[in-house]
Amino acid sequence: MPEPVKKAVSAFAKKPKTQEAEEGSSVVFEAETEKPDAKVKWQCNSKDIASGDKYVITADGNKHSLAIKAITKEDANVYAVIAGGSKVKFDLKVVSKPDLTTDESAAPQSPLNCAPPCPSEEAEAPADAPGESGVEPEQVPAPPAAAPTEDQTAAPTRDAPPAEDGQPPDTRQDLTGLFTEKPQSGEVNVGENITFVAKVNAESLLKKPTIKWFKGKWMDLASKSGKHLQLKETYDRSSKVYTFEMQIIAAKPNFAGAYRCEVTSRDKFDSCNFELAVHEACAAEGFDIRAAFRRTSTDGKEDSGELDFSTLLKKSSFLKSSNRAVQVSTEPDLDVWDILSHAPSSEYEKIAFQHGITDLRGMLKRLKKMKKEEKKSAAFLKKMDPAYQVAKGHKIKLAVEVANPDVEVKWLKNGQAIQPTGSKYIFESVGNMRYLTINHCSLADDAAYCCVVGEEKCTTELFVKEPPIMIVKNLEDQMVMKGERVELECEVSEEGANVKWEKDGVELTRDESFKYRFKKDGCKHVLIINEATKEDCGHYKVKTNGGESMAELLVQEKDLEVYQSIADLTVKAKDQALFKCEVSDENVRGTWYKNGVEVKPDARINITHIGRIHKLTIDEVKPEDEGDYTFVPDGHAFNLSAKLNFLEVKIDYVPRQDPPKIHLDCMGRTAESTIVVVAGNKLRLDVPITGDPAPTVVWTKGEKASSVKPDGEKNEGPTSSWTLNDGEVVTDGDGRIHVETTKGHCIFTIEGAERQDEGIYSVVVRNPAGEDTADINVKVVDVPDPPQAPRILSVGEDSCVVQWDPPLFDGGQPVIGYVLERKKKKSYRWMRLNFDPYPDTTYEAKRMIEGVEYEMRVYAVNGIGLSRHSSASQPFVPIAPTSEPIGLCVDDISDTSISLKWRPPERIGSAELEGYGVEYCKEGTDEWIPAIQGLTDRTSLTIKNLTTGDKLQFRVRAYNMAGPSVPTTLAQPVTIREIMQRPKIWLPRNLRQTLIKTVGEIVNLVIQFQGKPRPKVTWSKDGELLSPTFASVRNSDTDTILFIRKTERKHSGKYELQVQIENMEDTASITLQIVDLPGPPQALKITDIWGFNVALEWKPPKDNGNCEITGYTIQKADKKTMEWYTVYEQYRRTNCVASDLIMGNEYVFRVFAINLVGLSPEPCNTADSAYIQKTGIEYKPPTYKEHDFSQAPKFTHPLVNRSIIAGYSTTLSCSVRGMPKPKVTWYKNKMDISNEAKYRMLSKQGVLTLEIRKPCMFDGGVYMCKAVNDSGEDIVECKLEVRPQVAKEEKK
Repeated sequence: MPEPVKKAVSAFAKKPKTQEAEEGSSVVFEAETEKPDAKVKWQCNSKDIASGDKYVITADGNKHSLAIKAITKEDANVYAVIAGGSKVKFDLKVVSKPDLTTDESAAPQSPLNCAPPCPSEEAEAPADAPGESGVEPEQVPAPPAAAPTEDQTAAPTRDAPPAEDGQPPDTRQDLTGLFTEKPQSGEVNVGENITFVAKVNAESLLKKPTIKWFKGKWMDLASKSGKHLQLKETYDRSSKVYTFEMQIIAAKPNFAGAYRCEVTSRDKFDSCNFELAVHEACAAEGFDIRAAFRRTSTDGKEDSGELDFSTLLKKSSFLKSSNRAVQVSTEPDLDVWDILSHAPSSEYEKIAFQHGITDLRGMLKRLKKMKKEEKKSAAFLKKMDPAYQVAKGHKIKLAVEVANPDVEVKWLKNGQAIQPTGSKYIFESVGNMRYLTINHCSLADDAAYCCVVGEEKCTTELFVKEPPIMIVKNLEDQMVMKGERVELECEVSEEGANVKWEKDGVELTRDESFKYRFKKDGCKHVLIINEATKEDCGHYKVKTNGGESMAELLVQEKDLEVYQSIADLTVKAKDQALFKCEVSDENVRGTWYKNGVEVKPDARINITHIGRIHKLTIDEVKPEDEGDYTFVPDGHAFNLSAKLNFLEVKIDYVPRQDPPKIHLDCMGRTAESTIVVVAGNKLRLDVPITGDPAPTVVWTKGEKASSVKPDGEKNEGPTSSWTLNDGEVVTDGDGRIHVETTKGHCIFTIEGAERQDEGIYSVVVRNPAGEDTADINVKVVDVPDPPQAPRILSVGEDSCVVQWDPPLFDGGQPVIGYVLERKKKKSYRWMRLNFDPYPDTTYEAKRMIEGVEYEMRVYAVNGIGLSRHSSASQPFVPIAPTSEPIGLCVDDISDTSISLKWRPPERIGSAELEGYGVEYCKEGTDEWIPAIQGLTDRTSLTIKNLTTGDKLQFRVRAYNMAGPSVPTTLAQPVTIREIMQRPKIWLPRNLRQTLIKTVGEIVNLVIQFQGKPRPKVTWSKDGELLSPTFASVRNSDTDTILFIRKTERKHSGKYELQVQIENMEDTASITLQIVDLPGPPQALKITDIWGFNVALEWKPPKDNGNCEITGYTIQKADKKTMEWYTVYEQYRRTNCVASDLIMGNEYVFRVFAINLVGLSPEPCNTADSAYIQKTGIEYKPPTYKEHDFSQAPKFTHPLVNRSIIAGYSTTLSCSVRGMPKPKVTWYKNKMDISNEAKYRMLSKQGVLTLEIRKPCMFDGGVYMCKAVNDSGEDIVECKLEVRPQVAKEEKK
């Protein structure tokens, strides 16, 4: 299981607190650190403070203090103290010193010198509130008595004045949502501070709340923090309350307005609106209008920042004071904004200089921001919307409708003309519509677009929305050994996407220890953990803006391997004994034991650990050092053992015979002992024996060894043999069994004990003096057999219940528990679910991903170790039932049936929806009866064969693989009885006007209606019922159809539809107009012939085809060829003139009538022909007096002053007219430059151009163009300013 996240420990034992002090006094902030040698740093507004005349910093052990002397208003700031990784913020609030020297009798003489704002300014304040420029006009400080303390402005609800009736004010708040205290509306004077406080209780929240402060609707104040705005956040661990503060410092008039505070925490949201009113203090001196145009510079430069005209563009009286007497100016007020708003743009410069405004660019910016009345555009009939949004990679089509269909438009992007290159931009012009299509939108297309027609513009903004980044390949669970490298890899849908990594809900960052590394490779994102530790266990999650993926990481300790085990030693007296072993982990320590007692180092015994090698050295071995020595590694469940044999040299001078004897602890001749050995380990039976001469040793298994007799004659030397099966004596066994007899010991060893080695072993020692026997019970224990394959009993949304059977063989030791593992079906990594043995055979596995296929397997654990794993379970998918269906309601009801309908569940999950089950029960009973057999796939159902009058309750449940959902039930039982419904005809919109059809077309009208019981439907035409031979009518319960297979002219008329139920009815009428081709026009005749023209006249046709005649087509033909040519099409009149006829030809004419259907089948021809006579024509040119076209040169377009950047070629252009063509000469600073190679002069159609190639700083000056001809001369000049290039470093 992952360890809990450690909470950060503060470095401070005592923290400084916010204090309040009067002007001119001193204040001391104190702090105590946990460590006396901690380095402490003090800050003011995030800037370090050094000890000096203003600030005194002292340190005494772990006590630190900051003293501020001679406090002024400017000292009211946010301070902080930093020690190690802890930072504590606190405030200093400065209160104005009360003015006690003012004479009370003087108060009535100066009524305007008061604390509240002047009445005139109070009335004008709302007009200035919407301004958003950061301008701070020059203000004369108000008297001290007029400045309220910060407590009065910061907490209007806490220190509110008492009500007029003497009752305390009602400060209760409507606490709904997440707020426990909402920010309240407040008032403040210009230049003072105010604080808004919001509190959120986080006790029930799963995640830290996030707060946002807005001004107006959309302005996020988080990016505006600085000199005039500070945002703070504190957290009280005892009450679990977050306190958020927004402090406005040195308020300005444009700070007034509506504010909003929003707080979010996962799926919870709350917001609160409040107002800020800013009042201007009464001015004590004259008002300088030019001060209103100063810029709001933050860097100290006079020509930077933004202009604020809020103090100028309003109607107010300027107060002047002289010798403490208040006088009101009698000069008439000027509303400069009113003058500017009604003046043409060409007069802006003149008005600005009249009122002392020198920065025209700032004034124009301000004028653009002011609201203007929308005037009807003369160039645009329909403009673009203010903003459009398009997804990244898609295309968008911007459209405007212009008034003139022939006008040309220009499209701009961020003020730059869009060039029609490639397929990125497509320009279209269809009639009055102008289209701009942007293909494959990217983030670079997120800009302002403008359509320009003449001097008018239509502007919109395009916002490109990035598609959500999806996770294509999810993270996989991993289990690694301690110290290994871990790589968690996922794949997203787009290259270069940003992802966020979390561990157990805490975001991971690249820290100084380089514990975590983040790698990007195209769409792949990898989290790398070097040398994993147990603390790295947990759930890791990767998040994008379109999804997330989670995986679990488990870190296990490495299994310790033995490279070299300790060996048995036989040592003589005074020699050295050395036990040595080598293990795989050099960091593992261990303990040495002798006969179960820990060995302590002393003068003779030395214990060393160097790398992977552990040594036990015993100098000058003594008899008491003999015994079994064991090395036990710390933290691992095994040991290494060996025996130290002391070899003592004895010299027997007198041979003697002693009967053999077996020396076992607490054992007699018939004693039995049980020795437990773990399968796979070495079984060593070391039995001390005595006897002289050396006895013969016989080992047997399975029966008492007393009956075993020695083979052959008596051997001179010691012999040994053992029995493996059925008491048979064997002298040579397999390679696992070794028998060794030394003086005083007989040793029986089995390498790698197996389960069949278990049993009773008997040892018999004999010599001529006698024999002795002993029985030893050997028990071989092993890990248990694997359990049976687990079975999945049930599944949930992220869990499952698994059950299994115990193993058939427990290994000789009781099973103490089980270990479970799971893996995803498509993965190869098995994840362990529990590290401590689980005692039961039923387990609930949690924290799985819904919809992913898993497998489970089980290990059995006894005192020896872990068994082999069981076979895997059948694959299963964690899944939860769907949510309940929604919107269950009655759609229709009759005496024996009811129709229900509903909507699908909001949450279906990853499994497919199998269908819906509908049930009902009678009121007063609990028996639910299925309405249908099985499930239905539709979201509506009609239940039939119900009993009339029964009161039934209905419910619907959704089914998926996990089973039924929670049922949704009707709000109340329904009585099975038909309800009368008033008849109503739903006439389609297209039938509410005349329906026009051509002769021969099909008419198929479907009209819906309602009414219960089934209404009577009647069709009539012109007051008479429809005949079945005239038209076909088909009716159903909910609609009626009028069908005419082949329409004729007689089918035209007004059709009436009537729907009637008893005495209630509804009617509707439909007008059908059947149209046909018109007949030919009548009486076409030639009324006049003159020159090359013929006048024609005719009458309209008798048959107009049952619709209006829309025009005529007139054609002519030469009688020689009789080929017809069209003279006019869609001609509206009944007379015309055919022009441009050829002399000497004879023409005939014909006319077709046109209506909605088309041309008339037959034309009307002229009875006579028209002959164009050949007549002689003599042209006499008129005589005119020759005109004098000579004209003196005149510049029609002057040169314009320009400011350019050095190094970039530029041109100066003007236009001139004159007759004869004047001679043009260019001058710079009155010097002729015609022969200068740097300049290039061009002249085309009167347009004169001077090109200056790569100008430098010396090319600035006054340029003049002079035009001269015989009639006179003219000059025009301009100023050219050359600015130096800005270096790239300065731009950055």
